[in-house]
Amino acid sequence: MNIYSSLCDDFGIYVYVNTKMELPNKRETVLHFFDSLQKTFPQMTDLDCRETGEYVLEEDREQGSYRWVSLELRRICSGYMNPPTVEAADQQHERVLEIIPYHLDLSALDCEALDVLFAFDFLYTGNHDEVVAEALGRNTPLEGLMDLPGARVLNYEPAIMLALDESCRLQCRLNIETRTNAYQLRTGQYPEAPISVYFTVRQYWGRQGTRAFGDSYRQQRKLCQELVDSHVVPMVVRPLAQTIAEK
Repeated sequence: MNIYSSLCDDFGIYVYVNTKMELPNKRETVLHFFDSLQKTFPQMTDLDCRETGEYVLEEDREQGSYRWVSLELRRICSGYMNPPTVEAADQQHERVLEIIPYHLDLSALDCEALDVLFAFDFLYTGNHDEVVAEALGRNTPLEGLMDLPGARVLNYEPAIMLALDESCRLQCRLNIETRTNAYQLRTGQYPEAPISVYFTVRQYWGRQGTRAFGDSYRQQRKLCQELVDSHVVPMVVRPLAQTIAEK
C-alpha cells in the first residue's frame, strides 16, 4: 500500500507528454507500441479505441489498483491508479518515456511539455463545493460571502499556479475539481462522485535540448512529491478528508 492510500479513497500518479505535432496513429505503429508495453506489464490486456480516436491499453479496473496508457491526438498519457508504491508507478512511467522516442518517433523538438501529476480522489455524496469551501474557505476574507443569508455555495474550485524558476518554464499547479451542478443543488439529489485534488509539476521542453524524458520525469516526480508532502497534504488533503469524515 502506498503512503497516500490512507488519506483518500483513490490515489494516482500520472504522466502526460504534450506534443506539438499529431502523434502517429497507424494500426501497425499503435499495436507495436502497446505490444512492447504489454511485454513489460503483461496484465495490461484491455485495448480500446474510443470515439475521440484515443487508444487506451489498461489493466482490469475492477482490481482497484491498475495501470493504463493512452495515445491521444497530441498527448501520451500514462497512469497508475492506487499503485502499491510510488516506485511501482515510476517503473511504468519510466518505461513509457523510454520507448516513445522509438515507437512513436517522438523527438525533443516535438515535445511541448512534460507533466507529472499526483491525484487524490474523495468519494462524497452531497454538495461538493460546499464541503470544499468549508474545509478550505473558512477563516479567509471570503467567509463573509459564504455566510450571506440564504446563500449556498454553487462553485468552489480553488486553483493556483506557480513558476518555479526564473524562466517560468518549470511550473506547478494545484487545483480542485468538484462535480456538483445547479440541478443537484436545487433538487438535493446528489450521486456519489469524487472530489479531486490535483497537483502537477510541468516542465516546458523548448530549451531542454537532448535531455532524456526519463531524467526529467525523475526530477519532476521528486519535486512533486516533496511539495505534496510539505504543502498539499497538510494544507489541502488532510483538512478536506477531515471535513468529509465529519459529515
